[in-house]
Amino acid sequence: MSVLFALATSLLIGFADFGGGLLARRIPALTVVVASQAVTVVVLGAVVAATGAWTAADARLWYAVAAGAIGPAAMLCFYRALALGPMGVVSPLGSVGVAVPVAVGIAVGERPGLVQLAGAGVAVAGVVLAGGPELRGTPVRRGVLALTLLAALGFGAVMALISQASSTVPGLFLALCTQRLTNVAVGGGALWAASRRGAAVLPAGPEGAGARRVLLAALPALAVVGLADVAANGTYSVAAHSGPVTVAAVLASLYPVVTALTARGVLGERLRTVQAAGAGLALAGALLLAVP
Repeated sequence: MSVLFALATSLLIGFADFGGGLLARRIPALTVVVASQAVTVVVLGAVVAATGAWTAADARLWYAVAAGAIGPAAMLCFYRALALGPMGVVSPLGSVGVAVPVAVGIAVGERPGLVQLAGAGVAVAGVVLAGGPELRGTPVRRGVLALTLLAALGFGAVMALISQASSTVPGLFLALCTQRLTNVAVGGGALWAASRRGAAVLPAGPEGAGARRVLLAALPALAVVGLADVAANGTYSVAAHSGPVTVAAVLASLYPVVTALTARGVLGERLRTVQAAGAGLALAGALLLAVP
């Protein structure tokens, strides 16, 4: 079951990254983060109220608060990188944050077998190759690389924190709602500060009501991105509690292959030979990781 939930995490994050990166090309990245997460607060708040999940509150909710504080910064860096650089390059490099939850798993005593270690190495190599990779270039590309690596560390920290926030289903709903509330509070504060500095917070184009109409028209897409992201956090938490964290984290990091293939199908971004080979290696690594 852990393998299935971890792979579901990859699918959900891959689609969310594609949608978020695409939206950030016409809407300020911070606005994409705040608006998409605000939708999830409404949905999760309704779930918590309907199920009485608030009774599961305990000290571990502070893990969710920490994840919620880190998340907006990581997503902002990542969406900006996706908006500035090719999705097929940025997304694979963003998966190096898997090192954080893997290190946590090893620290708590997990010892993967030789086959699983080989699978992890093959999968991570495949994910990186699936992006090109293109590490050289102009200062703009180096800036994109820096944003991506910062985002990766943030994503890894969020994965590690949210998996510790609860071990029950009601507790998970409450933890995810708490995380998203913190996301909106932190991101909303940053958005307000940005607007005070004169930074753009509405879509480029017509000012005033025209820009607001563009944002309102994008709400369905923003909702899909936000809900896919929160669902990915949920499936990862289940995967981490039902099997080795080291295996779940690596399988959950395969999402760049989904993003690259989606970009290929929707945007026509061409896959180079090395990218196709990387996708194959990532899948081979996933199979090795699934071996008991």
